[in-house]
Amino acid sequence: MSRSCVITTEEPNWWLTPPAEASWEVGGTEQEPSAERANGCDIQPVALVRFADSAGLADWVASLLLRERLLRPERPLGLATGRTMEPVYAALARQVNGLPPAERQELRRRWCSFNLDAYVGLDRADPRSFVAEMASRLTTPLGLDPERVHLPDGQAADPHAAAECYGAQLAATGGIGLQLLGLGLNGHVGFNEPPCEADAPCRCLELSPATRQQNAGAFGGDPEAVPQQAITLGLREILAAERLLLVVTGAAKAEVLRRALQEPPTPELPASWIQLHPRALVVADGAAAALLDASREQGESLA
Repeated sequence: MSRSCVITTEEPNWWLTPPAEASWEVGGTEQEPSAERANGCDIQPVALVRFADSAGLADWVASLLLRERLLRPERPLGLATGRTMEPVYAALARQVNGLPPAERQELRRRWCSFNLDAYVGLDRADPRSFVAEMASRLTTPLGLDPERVHLPDGQAADPHAAAECYGAQLAATGGIGLQLLGLGLNGHVGFNEPPCEADAPCRCLELSPATRQQNAGAFGGDPEAVPQQAITLGLREILAAERLLLVVTGAAKAEVLRRALQEPPTPELPASWIQLHPRALVVADGAAAALLDASREQGESLA
């Protein structure tokens, strides 16, 4: 099986050094990564930071998000929802509330973020909506102005037009600085369901049965209760971000993470397109990275 990422132990100079309990596994060289080719695309090195536990992972990811807002406030922060992000936002709230008052006030004043996606048809006040989730996990704990935490308008009469407007609104800011991403069991990022090309724009789309099943927990365990449509930033907007930060936890994601990092990019696995990005970082716990370890121990080439 062909592999499209070379894993070494070099640390890239474009991310914070991780704590001692984490390990770096980075593809390519630190200064000028060399690209490979797969399916006619330039394949870039993908760095992997592996944590033994999810608590340390959440704290470190939160520190990256905080550093981004403190040092690079001119570009919006790209945010995601989902169970993987819950401990990250909890850690971020602790870190923000531990800042000196003046620094905390300045962070709030200059905050700007764009979420990846939103369900179509859910009221903003519905606790299952991403607007309500971000309010409870981010906006309120951090004391942010809700107008500075942007999400797609899932209640719009024309969700397709709302998606176009959301993409244009993001473009007007100059695009995302750091984009936080989760990984779906079917390989989606945002709500970019397979198959999805790397140039897919912000749009309204149908959610797959697999995604509705995965998200059914918030809807009483009933996948039929999960909205059928969502608005999502496309791979076009995601790959246009200055840097990508993919966070993956749990054994259930191990196989899809292996495919996303070690097989050639394909529309059938939207997350695999991150291999085209020159500044992509994957942060995973031991369970999620387990199959990457297995490939290395078996002596398979990752190139």
